Amino acid sequence: MTSKERVRKTLLHEKTDRVPINFYANPTIQRKLCEVCGIPDNQESVLQYFGVDSRQLFPDPAEIYRGRSLFRQIPGLSVDPVYGFHSRWIENEFGGYQDFCEFPLKDASSDTIAAFPVPDPEDFDFGSTDMLLKRYKDKAIYIGSPGFCDIINSTGRVMGMEDTLVNMAFEDEATIRYIKRKVQFEVGYLERIFEEVKKAGEVVDLLWIGEDLGTQIAPIISMELFRKVIKPMIKLYIDLADSYRAPVMVHTCGSSSWAYEDFIEMGVRAVDTLQPESANMSPNYLVDEFGGRLSFHGCISTAGALSQGSAEEVEEECRRTLEIMMPAGGYHFAPTHLIQDNTPVENIIAMYDSVYKYGFY
Repeated sequence: MTSKERVRKTLLHEKTDRVPINFYANPTIQRKLCEVCGIPDNQESVLQYFGVDSRQLFPDPAEIYRGRSLFRQIPGLSVDPVYGFHSRWIENEFGGYQDFCEFPLKDASSDTIAAFPVPDPEDFDFGSTDMLLKRYKDKAIYIGSPGFCDIINSTGRVMGMEDTLVNMAFEDEATIRYIKRKVQFEVGYLERIFEEVKKAGEVVDLLWIGEDLGTQIAPIISMELFRKVIKPMIKLYIDLADSYRAPVMVHTCGSSSWAYEDFIEMGVRAVDTLQPESANMSPNYLVDEFGGRLSFHGCISTAGALSQGSAEEVEEECRRTLEIMMPAGGYHFAPTHLIQDNTPVENIIAMYDSVYKYGFY
């Protein structure tokens, strides 16, 4: 069975030879893995090494933007040329991160929010699409990412999380209008990628979008706010994917299963992340409540045994998760987030050894 067949069948809850496998990690981890495993230091080498079934066909908007400069560069900071958020490099003992900071729309007036630039989907160069499709012929192709759409987080990157949540709760007119403009741009951006794939005679196997909805113990917003503000906007992405007959997977951090019935009603096929330590997110709970109705992607915690335990504990956690998830069908083996820099390499190897040990039907 090819990787493409394996992923497509899993999304339909049809039987396959084994569960599909996915992998994503911080660059520091990639370098360490490549060194230990004796493979070239690039992402494709790692994906091949672990037998990953999917490939992302989704250029970083910042890398293919060809329009006029929308935002002023600031010394000492990185200013994203497409979305305008600010970040700076923060080192830690394991490596470091680009950390969001100095939010340009924090405490901003309605006029400032209304004037904040949003790019035109026509100002991007999608020329590499055909080449990548040929390269990944037998792999499942997805577009989007866990951070794409993600209305709460993406607005928070330019407005700060407090202003974002307060303004959304009070349905601040300028904020809602800005969010709608950003959504319109992203839907247009996606549509152009779908069209490039269609022109190449191929189809997209999955659209991956995100919307973080939970803390570790509870929802981050009310159901009323979700249904009134967030849900109609997410539906625009889903409707676009549906017009190209592409299933949709939604990344939701934290305790977010409270929204899954609405996801099912909207036509979402799969949910991602599935932090098992969060409230109402354990493998047993998910299978009992949504098994057969949603496909599950993730559930191997990056905050548990993988980063904090032994290789033996990692194997046991993977075995137990597969034992619960596999009988329900529709399970994709993956970490809950990017594997973090503090994760021992031997634990990552144990994780992927485990899926080849316990992940066959």
